[in-house]
Amino acid sequence: MSADQVYAGAGLIVVLAVGSQLLASRLRVPALLVLLPAGFTAGALTDNVDPQRLLGDSFSPLVSLSVAVILYDAGLGLDLRRLKGHNRRVVIRLLWLGTLLTMVSAALFAVPVLDMSAQAAVMLATILVVSGPTVVGPLLAFVRPTERLRRILVWEGSLIDPVGGILGALVFHGILAGSRPGFGSGVGHFLASAALGLGAGAVGAGVLWLVLGRVRLSEELATSVQLAAVIGVAAACDALRDDTGLISAVVMGMALANLPGLELPTRRPFFETLVSLIIGLLFVSISATVTPESLRHVVLPSLALTALLVLVTRPLIAHLAAAGTDVPARERWFIGWMAPRGIVAAATASTFSAELAAHHIAGAGRILPATFVVIVATVTLYGLTAFPVARRLGVLRPSRSRPLLVGGAPWAVDLARALSAAGLDVLMWAGADEERTRIEAAGLELAPGELMASAEGIGAVLEGITDVLLLTGEDDFNALASLTLRESVEGTVRRLAPSAASEGVVAPYAGGEALFDADLTRPEIVRRYEAGARVVTRTADGPPAAGEHVLFVVRPEGRLVPVTDGVRPEPVPGDTLVLLTET
Repeated sequence: MSADQVYAGAGLIVVLAVGSQLLASRLRVPALLVLLPAGFTAGALTDNVDPQRLLGDSFSPLVSLSVAVILYDAGLGLDLRRLKGHNRRVVIRLLWLGTLLTMVSAALFAVPVLDMSAQAAVMLATILVVSGPTVVGPLLAFVRPTERLRRILVWEGSLIDPVGGILGALVFHGILAGSRPGFGSGVGHFLASAALGLGAGAVGAGVLWLVLGRVRLSEELATSVQLAAVIGVAAACDALRDDTGLISAVVMGMALANLPGLELPTRRPFFETLVSLIIGLLFVSISATVTPESLRHVVLPSLALTALLVLVTRPLIAHLAAAGTDVPARERWFIGWMAPRGIVAAATASTFSAELAAHHIAGAGRILPATFVVIVATVTLYGLTAFPVARRLGVLRPSRSRPLLVGGAPWAVDLARALSAAGLDVLMWAGADEERTRIEAAGLELAPGELMASAEGIGAVLEGITDVLLLTGEDDFNALASLTLRESVEGTVRRLAPSAASEGVVAPYAGGEALFDADLTRPEIVRRYEAGARVVTRTADGPPAAGEHVLFVVRPEGRLVPVTDGVRPEPVPGDTLVLLTET
């Protein structure tokens, strides 16, 4: 290729990757629904985006290293201590039952229908085990099922990616080992590959644990260190034995998530941005390699395989996984209707199919196009039907707001009581023992004491929170917490305004939208409350009377709308007003 063609191809891949993700976010659909058609269409219309021509023999190694970064990131979210009770039992069963039944059913079906050898069919079935949070997460954000369903499905998606990555690498090496002459040498090669990946991953995790835990690093440098360690270890493993780097990357992520004495931040903006870009580039590049000719004899058999997985295998897995637990039937059916395939399936298919085809495994050339069809079919099907199915089953999350109030002053506890009386599910947190005792005495739900100190606690408790209201008596704390929690909660984060004459270190400069009217700063609310003002609720049957200040409007459907320094919601009949009254 000429230099101009390389410039055009590389630029087009990046633009398509980011543009597709941007369009998907605006349409509120999974990015795969846009990325795959974009890459496939570009590959059919021009040769400039063909990664085999752009990168040559380096394409497959780059895909392998990119998947290693994705799997490491997925592994970082696998703190198994956060899985408890019946949810833990369901997720664990979804993993081992899902893996077993998916592999058996898909492999048995693929041999006759897709005309594959047993080795290729097993490899395809192993690849189709994975789902992934990059697909499940956006779907659930759009559907908004109950909190329990969201937690179970997100955990399954997060865990099945690294589990599937490890299993895929092991099966791949097992197939190659089986194709070598001599049973003993094949088994030895398989065990050596597994040992290399596991051992290197453990060593890499140990090094990162020491560096990140003992050396003070900025967020940017800490991210660079992790990226260098993952790519370096994975590249070294792959150089010694093909595709063992995937195993090492998963082990590193899972180990760091569970090792004591190391708390990684809940959100890692730079790393997450990098992973998002890698996902987009991989999908566009991989789908560009799938030609219309390679799909000609694969589409209908692959759609039949999809029907088997969607209509038979997944519902069976869901019901078996939930057997003997307190998960009701309607939630079991929804779990059985949510198993889209994603980026790890596509990337591993691209990596393994080419290697197996090079070793003359019959049918290996059909692994990638078949995986492509299954991904497109499952994402499209679940993307179009998940919401109506959830609504029909009655498993949608209530539209009511769930605010978290931070602070335990008497007036804040009264505010929490008022919001609870308005029908909202209120959660509170405070640090001081006196304030926590006051909250418990009021009969309000109290968040764990380590909420603000532990990234793990923040991630666990803020699931389902729609609004965070920072009401403590420390303006700087409110300002700093508002900056931190914005990265950890789906809803809005607002704080009390400091006094106009505030000389705090952070509060006067943190910015952001402050709660309540401009004259109701934190010191002013405390002063008025000590002078006899109280927080009350009443229906919106007229304008506020003299001495009444509207703090919140609660809509009939349970949506909380705060008054802020920039927005004053207009009450309508049926609303509930939360007021600070001085009468």
